[in-house]
Amino acid sequence: MKASAFNYARATSVLNALELLVAHGEKAKVLSGGQSLMPALNLRLIYPELVVDIGGLAELRGIAVADNVLTIGALTRHVDLARSPEIAAHAPLLTEAIAHVAHPAIRNRGTIGGSLAHADPASELPACMLALDATIVVRGQAGERRIPAGDFFTGIYETALSAQEILIAVELPIAQRNSVHFFYEFARRHGDYALTGLAAQATVAGGAFTGLRMAYFAVGDRPLLARAAEPLLNAIVTPALLSEASKALAEELDPQDDQQASASMRRHLAKVLMVRCVSALLGRPDLNAGGAV
Repeated sequence: MKASAFNYARATSVLNALELLVAHGEKAKVLSGGQSLMPALNLRLIYPELVVDIGGLAELRGIAVADNVLTIGALTRHVDLARSPEIAAHAPLLTEAIAHVAHPAIRNRGTIGGSLAHADPASELPACMLALDATIVVRGQAGERRIPAGDFFTGIYETALSAQEILIAVELPIAQRNSVHFFYEFARRHGDYALTGLAAQATVAGGAFTGLRMAYFAVGDRPLLARAAEPLLNAIVTPALLSEASKALAEELDPQDDQQASASMRRHLAKVLMVRCVSALLGRPDLNAGGAV
């Protein structure tokens, strides 16, 4: 199947792109890396009258560190994130997660902004943004908005981004001393969409967590922080406490059945990942060996 007919415009600047979006409204779609948009066009899941190509806008590329903030331009490709020494030093969770995003051909073209704006609930990067407490920077003709990642993802393929705005950057607080991270996903094959996945970030002091953030993906209509379980684990973790947190997690998740996995399977895998995460980050193999789930 091929895409329905559409007009094409190659934006010369962010301002030019915004002018086109304002003029065409819901009938326009933004093209960055194209790894999500092009399949949707070819399957005729969407029917835009105009595709606005922002792929040539150098101002939306690059990685910079200033004032304890790591800023990533929206058109920065996955492969650039994987190779960046700044990402490895200040947001190593991203370095690890990128290796699980699809396949090399996709990572060579896909962009961080495109992934976040697409908002696939089974995607790795939106969950990483929650775990890292990111701020999503979007721009419209009226100016910029900075949206906490927890408020940006609103549903399946839905975000707080309006049709007249462009996602231009991501801002991350740099990893602090004693910062630790965890990333793992269950998938049928490497590169497939995850059945269940977990991205986590925390600091460890005195054998206990402070500020633990566990963001799950592929267990709901958007990436989800384990808000009920996290407070229980910001203490000296015992097998009994971990079991209590597992029960709290199971109650707060509401996954759906589909052809890939049942809701009960996803809920079970989420609990397994939480135990593995806590055990690994604290260096406590006893927590994983004891069957806390």
